[in-house]
Amino acid sequence: MSEWYVYMIRAADQSLYTGITTDVERRFAEHQSGRAGAKYFRGRKPQKVVLVESGHDRSSASIREAQIKKLSRDQKMALIG
Repeated sequence: MSEWYVYMIRAADQSLYTGITTDVERRFAEHQSGRAGAKYFRGRKPQKVVLVESGHDRSSASIREAQIKKLSRDQKMALIG
C-alpha cells in the first residue's frame, strides 16, 4: 500500500494550490512541465512546494485536501508557517 501526501505549491502570482500524490517531487515536476500537471497551472508558474503532509492513505489524503481547500488564505498561510 502506497503512502499518500498532501502538498501545497505557491505559484508565481503568490496563489496557493493544494493536491495529493504518492510522489511529491514527480508531481511538482509534472506541474512545472505543463504536461500532466493541473489545469490550475495553465497561465500560472508553480514556484515552490511550501507544505507536505505525510502519513496518509488515499482516502485520508483526499479528506485532508478538501479540508485545506476550504480554509481562507490567511489560514493556509498560518498552516505553512
